[in-house]
Amino acid sequence: MRRVSFPVGGAQHTEETLTIAREAAVELGIKYVVVASTQGDTARVAARIFKDSSVKVIVVTHNTGFKEPGVQEMKLEMRQSIEKEGLTVYTGTMVLRNLGAAIRDQMGYSQQELVANTLRILGQGVKVCVEMAAMVADAGLVPIEDIIAVAGTKKGADTAVVIYPQPSNRFFNMKIREILAKPKDW
Repeated sequence: MRRVSFPVGGAQHTEETLTIAREAAVELGIKYVVVASTQGDTARVAARIFKDSSVKVIVVTHNTGFKEPGVQEMKLEMRQSIEKEGLTVYTGTMVLRNLGAAIRDQMGYSQQELVANTLRILGQGVKVCVEMAAMVADAGLVPIEDIIAVAGTKKGADTAVVIYPQPSNRFFNMKIREILAKPKDW
């Protein structure tokens, strides 16, 4: 199985990261790949790379109101276009952000922020992969079996992990099985 350690993170690795995820899914018999996509660009690449595969791709967006109250960063037209390609688009509560961010803004600290920052030791993309695995497990969109999660440092995708997901109330029972792609510096 191919693995890569990019010198730096960034969107320039999106195509290769998603290709590595597809190859690993086929080799390992993994049925679900979860992909982070804020505005839809990474989801479009995933739709092309996973076209004609038996892998179910679930796209996870930022929650509505992430940057501005009531605003969803992925436009409705983009979401509909991605769904027409056969991908599922999921918008839900971000496990390591929402309530913890509100507490941090009021109190200066939250336990969720501690967990998020600890995961960031491995990279922003790894943190997002773990968070998405909990989100899609919470929503019942994946079975509790190994999946591949794909995320990035800022834009695009530069991180892919094989992960055993768990719902957020069982967060610490999750297992990162393998790191397929990750930047050395982010």
